[in-house]
Amino acid sequence: MKHIVVLSGAGISAESGLTTFRDAGGLWKGYDIRDVATPEAWYKNAPLVLDFYNMRRKAALTALPNAGHLALVELEKQYKVTIVTQNVDNLHEKAGSTKVLHLHGELFKSRSTGDANLIYDIEGWELKLGDKCAKGFQLRPHIVWFGEMVPMMDKAVEEAATADVFIVVGTSLQVYPAAGLLDYVAAEIPKYVIDPNMPEVRKRANLFLMEEKATTGLPKLVKQLLDNPF
Repeated sequence: MKHIVVLSGAGISAESGLTTFRDAGGLWKGYDIRDVATPEAWYKNAPLVLDFYNMRRKAALTALPNAGHLALVELEKQYKVTIVTQNVDNLHEKAGSTKVLHLHGELFKSRSTGDANLIYDIEGWELKLGDKCAKGFQLRPHIVWFGEMVPMMDKAVEEAATADVFIVVGTSLQVYPAAGLLDYVAAEIPKYVIDPNMPEVRKRANLFLMEEKATTGLPKLVKQLLDNPF
């Protein structure tokens, strides 16, 4: 079965009503990323960081997948599909995608501050100071903060290197290391970039640019791939 790999970013979530850092120059409803999304922020003011992610989680609970998310589910009827997402929400899973790799962590999971292997699902939207792991350590959001290593990157590179088609949607291709995944896709492989504000993309073989939103561009591309199997 042919393998389609999708790199998704903030743009596809924004179309479901989820505000992103990218929308406001590094701000999320008035919060500077340095105050809420770095290890330093956690050590300086853990309650503020917890409140910030609680608000994001509360918003994500009611957000619904859009036509872009649903189009990717359709692809699974005919192809092996791996979604590598920079997003921490669960909209791809809500839509029904079965293989989603979260590069930057998952909003609805928590992690022990004393043992990174202890990861828990969050029921509802709230994670509080005093919520602890089985070993007694405070739980933190299971998010890759700015300045932290991206543990799933090696797996993402493996997926990109085995792609028969590579799709980029809703990302500025400015956040590394995720933006570098394109470099691991073989030259002969078709590469599609879908974004209404087309990011700067280095010229390379078999690159196709679609200056559209995820909700319109992805359904068109998916129909093309389903109607014309490769």
